[in-house]
Formats: sequence, structure tokens, C-alpha cells
Amino acid sequence: MTIPTLGDAPDGLATRHDRYADATIRAVLRQTHSVALVGASANPARPSWIVLKYLLDRGYAVTPVNPGLAGQSLLGRPVIGSLAELREPVDMVEIFRNSAAAGPIVEAALALDPLPKVIWMQLGVRDDAAAARAEARGITVIMNRCPKIEYGRLSGEIGWTGVNSRIISARKPVLSSRGLQKLTIEARGGPKA
Repeated sequence: MTIPTLGDAPDGLATRHDRYADATIRAVLRQTHSVALVGASANPARPSWIVLKYLLDRGYAVTPVNPGLAGQSLLGRPVIGSLAELREPVDMVEIFRNSAAAGPIVEAALALDPLPKVIWMQLGVRDDAAAARAEARGITVIMNRCPKIEYGRLSGEIGWTGVNSRIISARKPVLSSRGLQKLTIEARGGPKA
């Protein structure tokens, strides 16, 4: 995966992860097709359930990971208890747990073969030491960001709700099968395949 970066910051790892170029986030979201969402919830009011549904609706193949729900199904997807139970490689491991749990989850991701291309830590989740270990193995790390928010912002979709996404576009929104507007980060219209 070729991901543009902001370059090496003089203050080191922590500074590099304070902000990300839109091109970096867009490249990660475009080049990711499969996601293991660690900390998935069965409660529709929980952010992890909402993000799971959103990513599935955008065409991502998402595997929910939650030991308490293992063997069940969330939004039609079988839930596994740990990353070690993945049967197929994933492009991205999304960590929807607290910062204290991020380190062990990154270690579990580093034990996968093949390695994921991206480790994404949800809003409020940051572990600079774990990020450094993953980056030393060639994995792109995004911390303290939400892929749902970033996708919505970069597609212009979030702007339709009155939020300034800093994105201006003349692209026509794509209607979903239910007739709902759905914008995409793809350059030439059409939903993510």
C-alpha cells in the first residue's frame, strides 16, 4: 500500500500522529477493502455498531471481533473472539477499545500472517509505543480518528448535514438501493466496490 505522509516531523512519532494529510486518510480508505473491527458491539446505540454498519454500507468487508459475542452474528457478519481467529487476511485492523487495550491488540495484529496494511485506532485511542512497533513492521498507523467521520468528511457526505467538511464538490451523489443519498471518496462516481 502506498500512502502519502506528512513526512518525518522534527518532534518524532507523537508529532507525526497529531494530524494526517487528507491524501493519507483518503489513500487508506480507498486501498482498504477488508477490516477487522475489534470491540464491535451488538448495541445499535454504540459508536462501534454504527461504524460497523456504515463501513458495511460503503462496501467494506468487515469482520466484527468481540470475545463476548463470538459465534453470534452482527449485521449479517459472523463475530469472532480474537484476531487470531481470522480466516482470511485483512487490510485494516480497527481498534474500538480504550488506549490501555491498544498495545495488546496491536501485538495480536503483528502476529497475523500476512500483516494488515493499516492499524486504525478510533477517536480517543492512542498508543505511541504500539504505533512505533507497527510502523517498524511497515504498517500504516492512524490514531485518534474515526473512519466513518473521515470517510464522510472526505466524500462531502458530512457536509450535507450542515458540517463544514472543507471539501467542495460538484459530483452528483449516488443513491443507495433504498433511495438514500450516499457520497463516495472515489474519484469517478459510483459506490465503493
